[in-house]
Amino acid sequence: MAQRRLSLIDSLICGADRALRTLTPGTQTLTRETPKATQTPSLELTEDQRKHAAGLMRVNHSGEVCAQALYQGQALTAKLPEVREEMELAADEEIDHLAWCEERLNSLGSHTSRLNPIWYGLSFGIGATAGLISDRVSLGFVAATEDQVCGHLQAHLEELPEYDYESRAIVEQMLVDEAKHAHTALDAGGIAFPGPIKAFMTTISKAMTQTSYRI
Repeated sequence: MAQRRLSLIDSLICGADRALRTLTPGTQTLTRETPKATQTPSLELTEDQRKHAAGLMRVNHSGEVCAQALYQGQALTAKLPEVREEMELAADEEIDHLAWCEERLNSLGSHTSRLNPIWYGLSFGIGATAGLISDRVSLGFVAATEDQVCGHLQAHLEELPEYDYESRAIVEQMLVDEAKHAHTALDAGGIAFPGPIKAFMTTISKAMTQTSYRI
């Protein structure tokens, strides 16, 4: 049976619901269990290490908020049904990342970024604009964004405290998932963005990472 296409109003209502659940702590439903550390820490984290780990995981959580908004914006304006479904599927998979990061932040005695509503709004607008331009640009933007996220995650694996195995387990699985999403977007017809555009995206993303680390 063919799947019924939602009207614009229905899509907006579903998008608003998704936004509220993304921005409201404790509302994400896991489809996969939180990755568990295979090693037992030999030392407790110091207060400075705990704060640093929390800052990095807060950045990762904000990145997933941006991903949710990006995918929802693209799904709203995508022209081909299969591209719309691809965006919605990717957003569903990213929900696990949101919940994992939030759970780890709670265990570190910290909180998600208070700037997340701003990041969501900006990312939604970018995603919707990319979808309006073309589906190939939209998918290419996903691939380029996921490449940026993979770079952040790889750097965080190097920066996380040595004995914070719990955070490392989460980041390692996120890295695997994000790399898959990047390849999927290109395989689906996304264009590969040139180096200058990726460099500009890196500059913009630094504003989010530096502020979300602290706020």
